[in-house]
Amino acid sequence: MESADSLLQMDLSAGSDDWSPTPHGHWLARMLAENDLVRGRDVLELGAGVANHTILIHWQGARSIVATEITEQLLETTRENFERNCGTEADIRFRVADWLSTEGRFDTVVSNPPFCQSGKQNRRYFLDSLILDAHKRLRPRGEIIFIQSSMADFGETERRMDRNGFDVEVVGTTSGPFRDYYFEDQEFLKEIEDVDGGYELRDGVYHEHLRVYRGKLREWAPHSNAHTPGQS
Repeated sequence: MESADSLLQMDLSAGSDDWSPTPHGHWLARMLAENDLVRGRDVLELGAGVANHTILIHWQGARSIVATEITEQLLETTRENFERNCGTEADIRFRVADWLSTEGRFDTVVSNPPFCQSGKQNRRYFLDSLILDAHKRLRPRGEIIFIQSSMADFGETERRMDRNGFDVEVVGTTSGPFRDYYFEDQEFLKEIEDVDGGYELRDGVYHEHLRVYRGKLREWAPHSNAHTPGQS
């Protein structure tokens, strides 16, 4: 079996409009490389970017992959990088899709949800949407695997996952200094002051903690009298 370090060596290219891997993306990649999370599973990857996670999902033995991006241009980078590293014979489909707005049911959904620069008034929008609506894309006992910053509030995420029917596992935690663009958004800096444990100050340097979560849907069925579509 290949080591995690060897799995993380890949040939990637990115254009000026592509999101190159960030510390969040690098940590999620390492956790995918070090853990057997997708073997034999049908995987939906939301926001595949430069395909660094897509490639690892394939190398780690996923049965099939659907990789999404928000535009055809961004998706073309995903496709080119994947095929350069994995060839053209893999069971993978590339789709332009807005977050969970796609079709199909999967065993696992993998993502690095936007947060600081989410483009939403609620910066947790993509995290909350994943936790609330991923069940629509998951098979029974399906899983979500994602990374988030402590600034997005670990406690809030774990409460919401539990409330929405997921058993919560922390795959791995690390930390690192703030990125420069965090300091360019004064509203963001104000918001994180209200997050318990949102960041840590070490020798005058601001650090965030990064955590990869694995959530497994519990078995559940609505009561026979529950409100369902078509009922008044």
